[in-house]
Amino acid sequence: MKRQRRSFTPEFKFEAASLVLDQGYSIPQASKSLDVGETALRRWVDQLREERGGKTPDSKAMTEEQQRIQELEKRVRELETDKRILKKATALLMSDEFKNMR
Repeated sequence: MKRQRRSFTPEFKFEAASLVLDQGYSIPQASKSLDVGETALRRWVDQLREERGGKTPDSKAMTEEQQRIQELEKRVRELETDKRILKKATALLMSDEFKNMR
């Protein structure tokens, strides 16, 4: 029987990684007590270390600051897309008006 893949919330990942970084647990100790794989926990620890260093992760952020940065970056991308669409629509409308003036 195939084991179903578990998913963890960013809050859980943050707390698990904090055990290692802030409370002095080793990765094997923390992974055993939380019943998660060492490899996954090591990734979370590395990600939290990078986030605390100011790097925005490619995956879902764990810290509130990085989550906010990801939300703002997403909003900027949406606004840039809207701007491109409006530029194209304006150009199209202007070209139609110019054709009708002749």
